[in-house]
Amino acid sequence: MLRESYTAIVERSELLRGDYATEPYECGWAGEAIFFVRVLERVGDVEGVTLNVQISPDGIRWCDEGTTVGLSEGEVGFCRVRHFGNWLRLAGRLPEGVSVRAIVALNLKG
Repeated sequence: MLRESYTAIVERSELLRGDYATEPYECGWAGEAIFFVRVLERVGDVEGVTLNVQISPDGIRWCDEGTTVGLSEGEVGFCRVRHFGNWLRLAGRLPEGVSVRAIVALNLKG
C-alpha cells in the first residue's frame, strides 16, 4: 500500500520577531510529521533560539508538545513529531532586537 504524504509551507519568508507562532495546520489524518525550518536572513544572534512544537485539539487553544527545533542561518533545521492529535504549529519567542526571515515547511505522512 502506498502511503499518503503532503508538504505544507506554513511560513514563507515572513519577518518573525517577538512572540511568534506559525500558521496552524490541521493534520489529524497523518501518523507522523516533520517540521523543516530554513532561516533566510537574520538580524541579531539566533544561536540558542528554539521554536516549540505545539499541539491543539481545536486549532484555538495550544500547548507545548515538548519537541523543539533550533534556528541557524543558512542551514535547515528539523524536528520529528508523532502522536499529535489534529493540529500542529511552531511557536517561540525571539529576543528583543532579533528578527529572522524563514521558510517553515510541514511534511506529513499517513
